[in-house]
Amino acid sequence: MPTITTQESELLKPVYARRGFLPETDPLAAFPSSSPYAALDEIGRDLPSLLHDKGFRAYARALRIPKWEGAASETTLPQLRLYYVRVGFLASAYVNQVGEEPATTLPHNLAEPLTDAAKRLKRPPILSYDGYALYNWKRLRKDGPIALGNIDTIQNFVHMYDEHWFILVHVEIEAIGAEILGAIATIKRRLIEDRAADLSAELWRIEKAVRRQVEALKRIPEHMDSSLYYKTFRPYIRFFENVTYEGVDQTAMQFRGETGAQSSIMPTLVAFMKIPHKRSVLTDHLADMRKYMPAEHRALIEEVEAMPDIRSPANKSAYNAILEAMAAFRRVHYGWAEEYINRWTDDPRGTGGTPYMQWLRQMLVETEERRL
Repeated sequence: MPTITTQESELLKPVYARRGFLPETDPLAAFPSSSPYAALDEIGRDLPSLLHDKGFRAYARALRIPKWEGAASETTLPQLRLYYVRVGFLASAYVNQVGEEPATTLPHNLAEPLTDAAKRLKRPPILSYDGYALYNWKRLRKDGPIALGNIDTIQNFVHMYDEHWFILVHVEIEAIGAEILGAIATIKRRLIEDRAADLSAELWRIEKAVRRQVEALKRIPEHMDSSLYYKTFRPYIRFFENVTYEGVDQTAMQFRGETGAQSSIMPTLVAFMKIPHKRSVLTDHLADMRKYMPAEHRALIEEVEAMPDIRSPANKSAYNAILEAMAAFRRVHYGWAEEYINRWTDDPRGTGGTPYMQWLRQMLVETEERRL
């Protein structure tokens, strides 16, 4: 077994075993009333109503968005993330307003603050999965779990609860991911200590957590109508195609929209299980999605990729059980993609700009093929 070390380890930081890929503390739900950014909260609350007005873009062009001041530090990070959420939602609302043709120019008063915040967060300047889900929730009972029934969203594009539910199901899945990351961290420690024969309990712990994620994903139809999703709020998380960021860059740019493919959970599992997905245009798209993940999550995935392969006859039952749980997750995801998207459109591209049905099918088949 190759020697591995704890040097500069993201995975071994306790926060991942406690929170998964969710923020180390609950996201900030509103700026202090004395903050220069507090006006963004009111704009954010009004956004679902404003988007019913054909004059929304004129309204948005006239907004005075306060510039982010100061460095991005551990102390200011929750505020910077909320700033990115508020401005990111505004930008995507502007470009992809339902009932209007997609805009090809993002006005400077939105483009400049979004680009600045994104740069500080080391990510592309568009609302992505982190801003739409990871930083976009609050607990109803502060001492309760991060789970459906005790969480709500901070920002939305539409008034319908369907969008809240869509986001919150992903938040619960991410919270369950703490069990997966905690187990992988324990396995890494045991490999460091040369205790590779003692992995079974942690592998079964991963399988159980993925099964819980499958059950959470199955709950999508409880509060999300397939006839509404495609037409109402999905357009707002679409990719940007040939959009000029006024005052930032005169070159028309392309950015991938928000998609679950920007979540770090499944890529971490793929890296841990050493599933060899065949190189294709689709896997190139998937690799490109990493740019839209928080930098520390990208580093964690790379760390897990560097871990030794735990696939062996000694771990056969648990290893295959994890693969089957992952395949079950992909099957449910594929079914929802068919029900909520594919049946309503001839466009093969998902919100991230990828041919999603083909990609989801490929990932499922290659996961199943990895069984011992």
